[in-house]
Amino acid sequence: MKLYSDEELAEILDQDIFHQISQVADSLGVECYVVGGYVRDIFLERPSDDIDVVVVGSGISVAEELKRRLGRKAHLSVFRNFGTAQVKVPAKSVGGGFLEVEFVGARKESYSHDSRKPTVEDGTLEDDQNRRDFTINAMAICLNKERFGELVDPFNGLADLEDGIIATPLEPGITFSDDPLRMLRCIRFATQLNFQIEDETFEGLQRMADRIKIVSAERIGVELNKIMMAKHPSIGFDHLQRSGLLQIILPELAALDIVEKKNGRAHKNNFYHTLEVLENVILNTQDSTLWLRWAALLHDIGKTKSKRWDPTVGWTFHNHNYIGAKMVPQIFRRLGLPLDQKMKYVQKLVDLHMRPIAIADDEVTDSAVRRLLNDAGEDIDDLMTLCEADITSKNEVRKKMFLENFRMVREKLADLKQKDYVRLLQPVIDGNEIMEMFHLQPCREVGILKQTLKDAVLDNRVPNEREPLMQLLREKAKKMGMEEERDIEH
Repeated sequence: MKLYSDEELAEILDQDIFHQISQVADSLGVECYVVGGYVRDIFLERPSDDIDVVVVGSGISVAEELKRRLGRKAHLSVFRNFGTAQVKVPAKSVGGGFLEVEFVGARKESYSHDSRKPTVEDGTLEDDQNRRDFTINAMAICLNKERFGELVDPFNGLADLEDGIIATPLEPGITFSDDPLRMLRCIRFATQLNFQIEDETFEGLQRMADRIKIVSAERIGVELNKIMMAKHPSIGFDHLQRSGLLQIILPELAALDIVEKKNGRAHKNNFYHTLEVLENVILNTQDSTLWLRWAALLHDIGKTKSKRWDPTVGWTFHNHNYIGAKMVPQIFRRLGLPLDQKMKYVQKLVDLHMRPIAIADDEVTDSAVRRLLNDAGEDIDDLMTLCEADITSKNEVRKKMFLENFRMVREKLADLKQKDYVRLLQPVIDGNEIMEMFHLQPCREVGILKQTLKDAVLDNRVPNEREPLMQLLREKAKKMGMEEERDIEH
């Protein structure tokens, strides 16, 4: 980060939009400050297009007058129920892109125990800074001409920014009780900025964790997604686990944080294994998507339910991938995540993540790889990325063997893709034709016959051609006691 004097801050804010706001505020006789994330990001030297302005008076009045002065080149939105207004300034007036300026009157807030919606009344700048979530977000820079560029930092946010610390301006219990979503924001900022959470603030997270229950699923999901897309999301999930928040919002993942030992044999800690897999996915892909990261986070959630002790082989987790895949929809629903193709993608990767490992642990046959390609479809590359990330063994010899076999699997996948198996495996005899041949309605028998043809092609027992497949179809149908409708010609 970089430290700036008030004079240097005035130079940084030497932009038309800030001078326009300054002139409006002075003409109306009100104090006016830029606050929050925009100020924080000046010192962190991060670009920001969202400006929050606090007015000791009516923020809406300042916004309306600013719009009047800027004319058609600015767009005004007023939200009187919330006492806020937004002015959007087009690109050419600020040197590129749209700048969004949010105006609000300085206020103080009070909360009831069972709601995040505060009772609001007019307040001073000090009142407004007291209600901010963290010291690094409570700094303000004056925009009035006489004090233009003056930093107001009552909670030493600048020092915390320099030291890399997340701390609340007031006693953490007050800050987190007032708005429990701030607990997730605390962890999110610590993760995104790679900052430490101050000890007293972290103890406040642990004390107040149960308050997160009043926050909506959608708001929790948004914060988790932001943690997930940080450079090192494992930092955030470690904080969530140690604070006790994860047990409340994602108990299936928290439950993996255990090591059981029996007869001298212990299994690994699957929670920290999961975080390692998540980091490996990010390390191994230049631009890993949010949903691939979710698949990595959830790939082993079925292990708690599937864990068994076998005196011969030790701890087992048979079918944990299948069990975990079944758990994905309820987790997405609870966290307000989309129940669409994104969820199905995560579910598919969780379900299939053991398949490449099983292939790599055995002889890498064309038949097995062909089936994998058919089942994974266009998500095959992401599945392979997840599976390679899943190799976290400390046994370097075993790890090297797996990765070498995965390389062979990838080579066979590339070869099969080149031969366009995805296209070839589209059935030359479809379900409609099967129903017509045997005079059937949609039913289980139709599925069995289709699968018989598909398996034969996948195993390379029959070419994907009409005549040999028709012969196989008739043989299978005869064994099932079905007779072909003879009036159908093919």
